[in-house]
Amino acid sequence: WNASSGESVCAQDNHRLRLRSVAFSPDGQAVLSASQDNTAKVWSAASGECLRTLEGHQSVVFSAMFAPGGQEILTASKDHTAKIWSTTSGQCLRTLEGHRRDVFCA
Repeated sequence: WNASSGESVCAQDNHRLRLRSVAFSPDGQAVLSASQDNTAKVWSAASGECLRTLEGHQSVVFSAMFAPGGQEILTASKDHTAKIWSTTSGQCLRTLEGHRRDVFCA
């Protein structure tokens, strides 16, 4: 959305199910979305192009956020895990297990 005019500048429907959260990267160049389709996606804020799809959760991804430096992404899922991802490669760097219930917030 254009903050000044309120007009949609890019509409994305590449997720198969509903979005659960959306966040800007620290530098404002990328947007991160978390979805009920068990994925998170990194988008170009300028073009709306999907740059990466983060796949590996076994259930809904409730929340996703960039680390302060923007080099990593944290996702939280209904599969009782949180995952740390490389922003540049899209690879899962670490799975944080041991939660007894859903992990709602990254």
